[in-house]
Amino acid sequence: MPEEIVAIVIVSVIFVGFPATLFHYITLWRKQKTLQPDDERMLEDLWRSARAMERRIESLEAIIDGETERGPRSDNHRDDIYRKN
Repeated sequence: MPEEIVAIVIVSVIFVGFPATLFHYITLWRKQKTLQPDDERMLEDLWRSARAMERRIESLEAIIDGETERGPRSDNHRDDIYRKN
């Protein structure tokens, strides 16, 4: 009698328990392949921040390009007055 119970337990572990455990972890693995809603929100916030920083950098580059076209500015305004005369 006990040998039959041991055999039933071993067979059920091999044919039921192991595949159930395996499929459980496969479904968890597949679920983690996709982005969760929190991850999507965080990614969208990062994308918006990157776009805003890109616009700021482009503005700064335009300002710097505009100043270099006008020529270098002198910190001392008296030098500019004496040079003009």
